[in-house]
Amino acid sequence: MLTYQDYLAAADLPEFVAKVIARHKQSEVYNMAVIADAYDRQRNTTIREFSDMLGRAAHSGVAAAQISLAIASNYFRRFNTQRCSYLLGNGVSFTRMERRRNDAGLLVNVDVTKELLGQDYDSQLYQWAYHALIHGVAFGYWDSERLYVFPVTQFAPLPDEDTGALMAGVRFWRIDEEHPMKAELYTAEGIFEFEGQSRGSEKLVAAGEGPRAYIERTRTSAARGTVAVGSVAPKGFPVIPMYGSNLKQSTLVGLREKIDAWDLIASGLAKDLKDVAAIYWIMNNANGMDQAELNRLLDDMLTHHIINVDGSGFDGSVREAMSPYSTEVPHQGRLSFLEALEKSMYRDFGAMDVRDLTAGATNDHIDAAYQPLDEEADQLELQVIEAVRMQLKLMDIDDTPRFDRSKAKNITELTNAVMASAQFLDAEAVLDHLPFITVDEKDAILQRMDAEDARRLMTRTTTTPTEETTDGV
Repeated sequence: MLTYQDYLAAADLPEFVAKVIARHKQSEVYNMAVIADAYDRQRNTTIREFSDMLGRAAHSGVAAAQISLAIASNYFRRFNTQRCSYLLGNGVSFTRMERRRNDAGLLVNVDVTKELLGQDYDSQLYQWAYHALIHGVAFGYWDSERLYVFPVTQFAPLPDEDTGALMAGVRFWRIDEEHPMKAELYTAEGIFEFEGQSRGSEKLVAAGEGPRAYIERTRTSAARGTVAVGSVAPKGFPVIPMYGSNLKQSTLVGLREKIDAWDLIASGLAKDLKDVAAIYWIMNNANGMDQAELNRLLDDMLTHHIINVDGSGFDGSVREAMSPYSTEVPHQGRLSFLEALEKSMYRDFGAMDVRDLTAGATNDHIDAAYQPLDEEADQLELQVIEAVRMQLKLMDIDDTPRFDRSKAKNITELTNAVMASAQFLDAEAVLDHLPFITVDEKDAILQRMDAEDARRLMTRTTTTPTEETTDGV
């Protein structure tokens, strides 16, 4: 790995950037991320390579097609999607709130920090965390208005040799092998742009003059339109790393072998069931028939389900005969192992299997079933909080992200518990604890209740007669 100090000592930037990319593509984290992307797309590499190897060893095209049957499971994407959606499926919120009137004229709480982050922040944060899970690390670039996600397959970090902090990095991409590579060097000074010298070439040349500023000031006038008048330096390096856990490695590590075993066993069972006929026939004393005659005989038998052949003669001589035989593939042991392997993958990954929940399960049973997923999501949450706080620091904002986990609940049980305690709570506390009331609905309900109380008070004041007292009466 090259470092920030190597960048400072580089005399030729295009050559240095090309070297960074080449060295990064040889790294363990990059190659693991490439494999993880294949498993994420359900193009599991081991079963595909094994199937291709058997296909190349076959003597004919028909045999190759029969051998190369490959079943690739989708456990990797399923598990990571569940963990990421569990934590970030409902988005992120922050503690800084401000009371404002919405379009309906109702006072609502507005998340001020979330408003500054943009409308697509939740989706970008989700992608940032998902890539951090499957790759081990992902990078988020904040350009003062929007968050961009750089997967480790497109970004080579340049950390400081002394502190390990990310001080610079190279983003690189290419549409396909027939088009030149594009690259950007992110530094404290700005962004240096490079492009391939020619199609398919790994050599780079500078695509601009000097670094491009991260934040540019512009001025708009009727005469000149919008022109740049200066730049503003960010309050820190605007590319932030996010890790999937404190292990700082892909979630495919340790899981890949079990996925491969499941794929191989399932593919082998499918191949056996495909290759072994349920009923096959043995022809006795029919050596005079060629392959075409045998095929016609089989077609006639399958079409009419009846065939006429000569049996043994009266003199005891053996004549033509057909005998049916049936086979059954031994499968029970493999099915049992596949089921045990699946449970092992759920257990080791900390995934939630909805088949463990039954209809009408209490919240205690639901919480127990979610416990492994909660523990794994806690580790991801720590990494997301740290990365988001680093981003907020660039914006000069001191706030804390909060997450509402997407969790199944027994709504009836929760509602009954809240209503049983309602006499000890005020209206706002009751609405806060009701599981089916959203934040916007709560604000609207409270304001309607306040308006109704005010109306009743006004009605009582105007309709109650004034009591008069007379001395001596």
